[in-house]
Amino acid sequence: MTTDTYSKEFAVETTLKSGKSIRIGGITKGSGMIAPNMGTMLCFITTDIKASSSELSTALKKAVDASFNMVVIDGDESTNDTVILMANGESGEAIDENFEEALEYLCCQLASMMAKDGEGATKFMEVEVKGAVNTEEARLAAKSVVSSPLVKTALFGADPNWGRIVAAVGYSGADIDPKVVSVSLESDNKRVDVVDNGIVEAFEGTSQLEEAEDIMEEKNIRIIIDLGLGIGKATAYGCDLSYDYVSINAEYTT
Repeated sequence: MTTDTYSKEFAVETTLKSGKSIRIGGITKGSGMIAPNMGTMLCFITTDIKASSSELSTALKKAVDASFNMVVIDGDESTNDTVILMANGESGEAIDENFEEALEYLCCQLASMMAKDGEGATKFMEVEVKGAVNTEEARLAAKSVVSSPLVKTALFGADPNWGRIVAAVGYSGADIDPKVVSVSLESDNKRVDVVDNGIVEAFEGTSQLEEAEDIMEEKNIRIIIDLGLGIGKATAYGCDLSYDYVSINAEYTT
């Protein structure tokens, strides 16, 4: 498990359009050198669907693009990342949209586990970008936010610094109009708008700032960014950058 602190596994059962049920199970490991293009990670997924190698490859690539390729722990990439999908065909059922949806959901759950267990991590962040020109630009923006050292350190310090978030979107390469962008912070039981259509809502002396600070103290934090330009949307997964990350990697030798 190298620097992983716990094992990561997830399984789902779903009903296909034919009315028959199939199952998918997966295990994964990885907590450092994790960035888009996957990272230093291993993932093995099994299913009882009946499909050819090419059909499995197509479904897996789609799921990986929405999950493991949207995880950033430290921004470093690796040459030895692997995700394998194996099918034994015992269900006798063929791949359909329901299978693809279940596979993507499973991969996103495993990806979230990796982000939560990032080296030295104390907090988990899920960044949802909507209103982008297209999906590709939404992914660019979301990955830019979870990759930003300034956003990650603000998360560690419980600082609701909307400027760092918007700046990361700004240099991502995605189209952005500062006059229509909105940013919200959300925990398990609270949500607050810190920027609303380009207008800053959370500033000194406001209840919005107090609520934002409370949210940033939580372990699980969602950052929702609405670019207001289209229908593109994407979600990325990440964690904070703590003192322990530096310590782990300064002391770790191979």
